[in-house]
Order: sequence, then structure tokens, then C-alpha cells
Amino acid sequence: MPAVTVDDILTLPRLSEPAPDAVDRPIKSVTTGPTGFEGEGFPVRRAFAGVDLTEIDPFIHMDQMGEVLYAPGEPKGTPWHPHRGFETVTYIIDGTFIHQDSHGGGGVITDGDTQWMTAGSGLLHIEAPPEELVVSGGLFHGFQLWVNLPRKDKFLPPKYQDLRGGNVALLTTPDGGTLIRLIAGDLDGHLGPGSTHTPMTMLHATLSPGAQMQLPWPNDFNALVYVLNGFGSFGSEQAPGQMGNLAVYGPGDTITVQASTEQETRRPQLDVLVLGGLPIREPVAWAGPFVMNTRDELVQAYEDYQAGRLGEIPHGAIGNQ
Repeated sequence: MPAVTVDDILTLPRLSEPAPDAVDRPIKSVTTGPTGFEGEGFPVRRAFAGVDLTEIDPFIHMDQMGEVLYAPGEPKGTPWHPHRGFETVTYIIDGTFIHQDSHGGGGVITDGDTQWMTAGSGLLHIEAPPEELVVSGGLFHGFQLWVNLPRKDKFLPPKYQDLRGGNVALLTTPDGGTLIRLIAGDLDGHLGPGSTHTPMTMLHATLSPGAQMQLPWPNDFNALVYVLNGFGSFGSEQAPGQMGNLAVYGPGDTITVQASTEQETRRPQLDVLVLGGLPIREPVAWAGPFVMNTRDELVQAYEDYQAGRLGEIPHGAIGNQ
């Protein structure tokens, strides 16, 4: 799992030790996301399946894409499709994706890069592997997160952020046993490069076998930990966790994750995605590629899409050549 690594983790800034009176967040639930297919047929794991939206607010949906080793000719993406009312965050751990949208945003993201697309008032976009990857095949692994927008921001102009892996804030725990890649938000006074409309924090952490990670966390944020690979446990209760498990934490001051001392041979460490945000607490009307507040707004979104008001596929773009 390349993402972003360092030669000497002990040279990184370290998080503060938790305050003596800090309350460790208890575990409310641990679920396992089912597998399925998305777009043109690439495999995904639905990370939030079975979890009530009130528990994950301000997040809506997350797919773990892969991990899959494609044979030549197999890599797949998504065709052109619309979005309105939220943001998509695509983080690539292994492999390469090309993004283009009708608002002019786009780029190539690969090992450790993130594309942050604010759909806002609406656009069309496509995500596809480059031609050379389709020809050669190869390893592909990443995830896409949907972040809701509050009512006041649903119709913001679309925006695209290209976050290079080398720009994430790299941190470690007090004992140096965990590499933390802070993609967005504030963690113990350190800031990730992602600019968010909804207050939130997102990070990818790699724990060495036997290491414990205890993160300070805002009291008004929820807290979610998803296992990308490896074995470990959640919270002081040490609820067991492995690839595909999502832990929802209760209220408190810190998030605790523990890596098992024994890991699988091909992945000798525990990798987790940690998410948290300030709940929006507004009605959610969600259908397909649109996330709005009311059914009438959903109907309007579909009508606008069918009338071509969400944009046009640019001439010469992928799929329109």
C-alpha cells in the first residue's frame, strides 16, 4: 500500500498525549460492508451499508474501490453521470484514475492523491482508468466518500480541488508507531490541505503491529473508523476489526484504535480511514446521484439533468471523442 510513506517516521511531528481526564469514545456499532459493483463493473465494498444516516451525518455514502488486481483489458471506471447537492472525495491508494467534469475540473490522481469535487448546483463527470492501465492491467485500490452539503450550500457553484499526495500533513503518534496522513480538517492543531464546506476531518493511518493510536477528536464531531486492510480492535472495549469493518464511536474526547501484533503476510500493518464531521441535522432526500433536502428538489434535479441544465460533456473529453 504505497499511498504516501516516509523513510523515518520518527522525524514527523507528533500528536499530543491525551489529557488525563480525556474520555475515550465507546463503540456504538461495528458493521461489515457488503460487496457489489459500480460504474462499468468495478468491484466495491459499501462501507456505510446498514448504518443509519443519523450516525454518519454529514457523510452520505462511501465505497471502498478494490483492492483488485486487474488483468490486461479489465480496468473499468464510470461513464459520464450527474451530481447535485454534495461533494465527492476520491482517494487513490494504488493505481490511477482520470477525472473530467463539465465545469472544467479534472486531472489524474494516483498513489496517495485525492480529488475533491464540489458538485453543488450540479455538473456531469466521469472517472476512468488511463488507456495504458487498461492495456497493462495492474493493482487498483481506493475509496470514494460522499459529503453532504447543508441546505444553504446545495447550489454553490461547482468546484474541483486537486490534492497531491505530497501535500498531505504527515504526523505520528507519541510513540512513533503510526503514520498519519491528514487529508482534510484539523487534528491537534495540524491542518490537512482539503478545503471543506462542512466541518470535518479525514485521515488515513497506518499502524505498525501492536501499535495503539489515540486521536484527540472534537466533542461535537461524530467519529467513524473504517478498516482498509489488516487486523486490530476499536475503542477501549477492544472490539475486533478487520478489512471491511466500520466502527461507529459514541461521544467523548479521543478515538482509540489498536493494531494486532500479528498481521497477514502481504499486508504487515493495519490501515484505517478515520472520518468525523459536524452533523448537519437537516432532512436528507437522496436518490441515485442527487442528495437534496426534499423530494421536490430531487424531481427538479432530474428534470434539470434531462433538460441539459447540469452541463454538457466537453468536446474531446473521455467518452466524447
